[in-house]
Amino acid sequence: MKEKRMKRIIDEYIKAYNEFNIEGMLRNVHEDVELKNTTNGEVNVQLKGIDILKKQAEQAVSLFEKREIKIVEQVINGDTVENKINFKGVIGMDFPDGPKTGELIKLEGKSIFQFEKGKIILIEDVR
Repeated sequence: MKEKRMKRIIDEYIKAYNEFNIEGMLRNVHEDVELKNTTNGEVNVQLKGIDILKKQAEQAVSLFEKREIKIVEQVINGDTVENKINFKGVIGMDFPDGPKTGELIKLEGKSIFQFEKGKIILIEDVR
């Protein structure tokens, strides 16, 4: 797959994510997509399949009033794209023993996208 196309698909995915546009996020996602979230070396979320990803994305909408991912660096290796990212979001609900509605959170990390047959087959967020 061409690098330019992979970059465009990732840009479209992130734009849709930032706009809470779930259908836009899923437009270029493979039906067997895997989502992984790793924090401090431990996998704390692992989902497989576009329907499960859609359900998780719909549930996540209420967590933030605003959210934004910005890519600050991008490295392409074959069908895998590693993106160093900055995330900021305004919390949309109170969390027990955690952030409260209206609080701003900022995170740095990376998001790895892997492609198969022109679609995103893996999304791995690492913090």
